Amino acid sequence: MTQQSPSQPVGRGPKKNQRRGALVPTLVVLAVIAVAIVILAQFWTEWLWFDQLGFLQVLRTRWIVKALLFIIGGAVMGAGVWASIYIAWRHRPIYAPSTPQQVVLDRYRASLEPLRKIIMIGAPILIGLFAGASLASQWETVLLWIKAEPFNQTDPQFGMDISFFVFSLPWWKYVTGFLMAVVAIAVIAGAATHYLYGGIRIGGGGEPLTRTARLHLAILAAVFTLLIGVNYWLDRYSLLSKGGGKFDGATYSDIHAVLPAKGILAGISVFVALLFIAAAFRSDWKLPALGVGLMVLSGLVVGAAYPALIQRFQVEPNAQQLEKPFIQRNIDATLFAYGMEDVEVTRYEAKTDAEEGALRQDAEATASIRLLDPTIVSPSFRQLQQNKQYYNFPDTLAVDRYTVGDEKRDTVIAVRELDLNGLEASERTWVNERTVYTHGYGVVAAFGNTTQGDGRPSFYQRGIPSTGELGDYEPRIYFGQRSPDYSIVGAPEGSTPWELDYPDDEAPTGQVNTTYTGDGGPSIGNIWNKLLFAIKFGDEKILFSDRVNSESQILFDRDPSERVEKVAPWLTLDGRVYPAVVDERVVWIVDGYTTTDDYPYSKSTSLETATRDTLTESTSTIQALAPQKANYVKNSVKATVDAYSGEVTLYAWEPDDPILKTWESVYPGSVNPIDDISSELMSHIRYPEDLFKIQRQLLTQYHVSDADAFYSGQDFWLQPTEPTQGENTRVLQPPYYLTLQMPGQDNPEFSLTSSFITGGERNVLTGFLAADAEAGNEAGKPREGYGKLRLLELPRDLTVPGPGQVQNNFDANSRVSETLNLLNRGNSSVLKGNLLTLPVGGGLLYVQPVYVQSSQGTKFPLLQKVLVAFGENVGFADTLDEALDQIFGGDSGVEADGNGEISEGDEIPEEDLPEGEEPDEGEAPEGTEEPEDADAEEPDIPEAVGDAHERLATALDKARDAMVESDEALKSGDFAAYGAAQDKLQQALEEAFSAEAEIEGATE
Repeated sequence: MTQQSPSQPVGRGPKKNQRRGALVPTLVVLAVIAVAIVILAQFWTEWLWFDQLGFLQVLRTRWIVKALLFIIGGAVMGAGVWASIYIAWRHRPIYAPSTPQQVVLDRYRASLEPLRKIIMIGAPILIGLFAGASLASQWETVLLWIKAEPFNQTDPQFGMDISFFVFSLPWWKYVTGFLMAVVAIAVIAGAATHYLYGGIRIGGGGEPLTRTARLHLAILAAVFTLLIGVNYWLDRYSLLSKGGGKFDGATYSDIHAVLPAKGILAGISVFVALLFIAAAFRSDWKLPALGVGLMVLSGLVVGAAYPALIQRFQVEPNAQQLEKPFIQRNIDATLFAYGMEDVEVTRYEAKTDAEEGALRQDAEATASIRLLDPTIVSPSFRQLQQNKQYYNFPDTLAVDRYTVGDEKRDTVIAVRELDLNGLEASERTWVNERTVYTHGYGVVAAFGNTTQGDGRPSFYQRGIPSTGELGDYEPRIYFGQRSPDYSIVGAPEGSTPWELDYPDDEAPTGQVNTTYTGDGGPSIGNIWNKLLFAIKFGDEKILFSDRVNSESQILFDRDPSERVEKVAPWLTLDGRVYPAVVDERVVWIVDGYTTTDDYPYSKSTSLETATRDTLTESTSTIQALAPQKANYVKNSVKATVDAYSGEVTLYAWEPDDPILKTWESVYPGSVNPIDDISSELMSHIRYPEDLFKIQRQLLTQYHVSDADAFYSGQDFWLQPTEPTQGENTRVLQPPYYLTLQMPGQDNPEFSLTSSFITGGERNVLTGFLAADAEAGNEAGKPREGYGKLRLLELPRDLTVPGPGQVQNNFDANSRVSETLNLLNRGNSSVLKGNLLTLPVGGGLLYVQPVYVQSSQGTKFPLLQKVLVAFGENVGFADTLDEALDQIFGGDSGVEADGNGEISEGDEIPEEDLPEGEEPDEGEAPEGTEEPEDADAEEPDIPEAVGDAHERLATALDKARDAMVESDEALKSGDFAAYGAAQDKLQQALEEAFSAEAEIEGATE
């Protein structure tokens, strides 16, 4: 007998196993708790964010609806699959025939038996989770179906209200597809279980199915077939929003072949379902098998072959006549769905020959031409108004209108936002990034048609603290497009402020500090919120920093678009967000669209493709993989985001839009009436760019309103590509905000404009489109003409150069190319600005500013030249009025100072100069030669040319030296030296231009 060793007490081994066994459950519980806290952190912080903004009902409604749909979807799918498995198992045969197949299955059953309950319960739950998530993703669809508002318009085929197609049909289509998936998976699960337990026998003779298996699977097959019939029936209505052909919507063959075929196939599906029911009670599968064959054959013959034959032999030989009513339906629906039904079309007999004084009647519009290109001058804003390296401006600035004095002026405006990337590495501590550098400061505004004498922008709102014509306003920018992902603000009363407000050399510490007093974020003053936000942002310092106190708020999700998108997830947002100083606050204005891709007969458009041009930011991965398509777009909502408080306000801009009304019934009170828009805000609301881009793309075809002409397509247009990027570019020229006077308008209006060209290789102008972009009138109410689309159609037999041709004319002009080559030498480079098009002087005038900047070191562009074209005539000068006079015979009809530029001798305001640079006293530069007496004897041409070439070479050497001096001065921050070098450069360029002109004159 084996004896127990005295050194090993009885029972010790099991106790160790017990301790070891308790460790695993403890770790599992702790892991579950940790995961639960992480999930809670995400949910609770979102709850606090929405509650602070006053949009808690949006989050609550979405969560409740998604939760209910998840439960319903998971329960339906899970219950269906479980019931199918259970029925098959519960009614399994007790004694299955002994066959080789059953011997193998017996082994599988034996091995699966210990896991049977887990599989029978776990598999349906797992499948149900996926189904619940799928149904929950349709929360918007179900809400639109439940709260649907009528369009009070009927479709031209069925005579049903459009709301059925937009709100109800998508939901019923989804439900049908979802139930088909449930039944299909239930059939698979049931058949597999029957087979495993002998309910289905393959080979061995006898009945292949037991009575229970036959009833079970036949009924499921009948239900599935009925759902196929329902799907066929709903497809009849989906034909009206079908795309992919020459035009969208149902065609002749769809209505006369596909539509009846869908009805026939639905009837056949019902018939086959009855055959499956009959087979459930009879041991004969021949009839249902024949029925399935009939469905397949009918689908091929009735659903595919018959419509194809109708299309081939009836429609194609007579397409223009037969498709005419359906094309007209498409035209009418598209024009309405995109707000183009009232386009004012004017035949424009554009002149191509310039006449003296031709612009006199358009002098006001011509004088307002915007020479400051918002896509180019951002570096100038940075260099002259950035102030510190931790401030920055966007690459593309905004264009707006402001009343300066008693006059409304086109303005290029930008917000001076915080940019943490500008901090030195040693300054990028947690305290600095999260509690000190918390906000940007002020806006910078410059006249759109005015520059300083040396080409820099003419700022009328500038500096830190912000001063200028916009008056007093709250300059602190806590919410913007470049704001940090989160900041912690607020301090106990009486404590010393620690948030950097702005640098100030006169302050004892070199800076002025502030404490945030707004209500922009959730409180983070208690330990619970600290913990949850520390988990959310993965930052434990939130828990331990003394800067996080009882008065602290945490600001996050600070981008204006992101904030609007979160509180109004049912909106599609414009890609351009722009700032405005309104009622002594800086606000971001965001345009929101209600969209659908289910409007009958309207043209479906890829929004990402239609809005892509040189101003478009790169799209997100999700957009690139699945771009949104729509065939109905309305600018139903204008939204604002306060740059200081982060408050989001939605205004119903098109209150009669049925989709907007539906969402207002889902979220009552979340959208304010249009009457709540203040008069000052109204004056800065403008026509949205993305909507205009979509409309101009559609108008390349849909300016043709006659069905016969539309079918031929011979008068379709193209959008011009960006001419400054070369002839091989495929990037579209963006639309431009301009103040102009269209034919038929009494006064110049702030407008959004674009042009059209012919197809093929010819870049000839065929049309010009302008939208009245200014929303408010003088009383601060919505303007009656806002959004009016005015289209100028040029005669087909008239050749007016398009943007590509004009750019080619500029580049090919010998004087222009030589001068730009001079400017492009050495350490400087030439930038060509936006090529603007204006209908003035009875024709089309093109204007392009030309900028020069250093090619090395500190770079910022300065406006140096202006190019203009009218017909084939090209003007090129230092100022707009001089260039116009070159074209119009010295008398363009525009006053000499009409473009608002400050001439060489004018004094530049000292506050517009960089720190340390002295103002120009307006004296003529040293060495400037006086013009020769007009009566002097004309020199001999060869001698004059030789002297001029020598002067040109000398001037170029001087210009090159001046560029080097300018670059060195900028690198060292010596703006006084930079100003002196710029004077030398200007003098050298004038001498070079004079010599060049003398050479040209002598050789003519």
